[in-house]
Amino acid sequence: MNFINIISRYSILNGYIALEDGIYASISIYNDFKAKISSMEDELIKNGYYMEIKDIENSKVILRIFEAPKPQKQNYLLHLVLFILTIISTLMAGAIQLGANPFSPEILKGLPFSISIMTILLFHEMGHYLLSRKFKVDATLPYFIPFPNPIIGTMGAVIRIRSIIPNRKSLLYIGAAGPWLGLIVAIIALIVGLKLSKIVPHNLSSEGFTLGESLLFKIIASLVIGDTQNQTIILHPIAFAGWLGLFVTNLNLIPIGQLDGGHIAYSLFGKYQKYISIITWIFLIIFGFLYWSGWIVWAILTLILGLSHPKPLNDFTELSKKDKIYAVLSLILFILTFMPNPIKV
Repeated sequence: MNFINIISRYSILNGYIALEDGIYASISIYNDFKAKISSMEDELIKNGYYMEIKDIENSKVILRIFEAPKPQKQNYLLHLVLFILTIISTLMAGAIQLGANPFSPEILKGLPFSISIMTILLFHEMGHYLLSRKFKVDATLPYFIPFPNPIIGTMGAVIRIRSIIPNRKSLLYIGAAGPWLGLIVAIIALIVGLKLSKIVPHNLSSEGFTLGESLLFKIIASLVIGDTQNQTIILHPIAFAGWLGLFVTNLNLIPIGQLDGGHIAYSLFGKYQKYISIITWIFLIIFGFLYWSGWIVWAILTLILGLSHPKPLNDFTELSKKDKIYAVLSLILFILTFMPNPIKV
């Protein structure tokens, strides 16, 4: 039993018994209790075991140890078909953005947009997937969602987590990895796209719709283009994909329910996350009436999905100082990418 050797390195093993739902072990930890529990759990997970704390009394702890769930079979054909369909729908959207006929060979003009937005979405979802695998959490590969329309051509992509998340640390890293990895690609697309974009006076840009500017977008635009006061940036499709990447990052980082931001908030604040979720939801409604009606749609969707967040298996072990900094930076990223009015017609 490999886990016995792991437990013994961090605690005094008083005894254990094997039951149907796992091994119940009694241990004692006398110094650096939380640090040793956290390190022990990290090593258990690395070796394919989950740990649940059943009881704590002074320095004595009752643990339930069991094998992490094995990954279930995946329908690779479905993932592939959805991926191909989303490539086609984003190619069409990219071609339409340039005034090309999406039902002809001109559809290939949509390649810059399609490649950019698909790469952003792929990195975002693979961030979740790879960190899930690291923490022995069973998760599916990304499901891309094709959505034929003349603007973006997709409703994004999702993965499905099919097993319980072991602790707050894994919750943080699984939740935050997607936004950060997707953001890196979005920033690269934005920098490249802004260099290809046109700058025109305000009075020559009355057609179409106006996109909002987050603080992060303004910082990047000022570094790439410079001062654009009294001017309008007509975004190249690659830059538009980068803008969408920032927007998608922001939507996912909203600290509500089981969104990525909800995972991060729970990892940091535990049971108090539900109050953050409720307050944020109220702000969505307010911003929906004051600025952009899409926030009301998002508020309804998150209400249907649920504002609360389930506990991880081990809710006792708090984040380390380094992990807390990472969580706070992730929530700051939400502020940097937020736009009260993302789209104005």
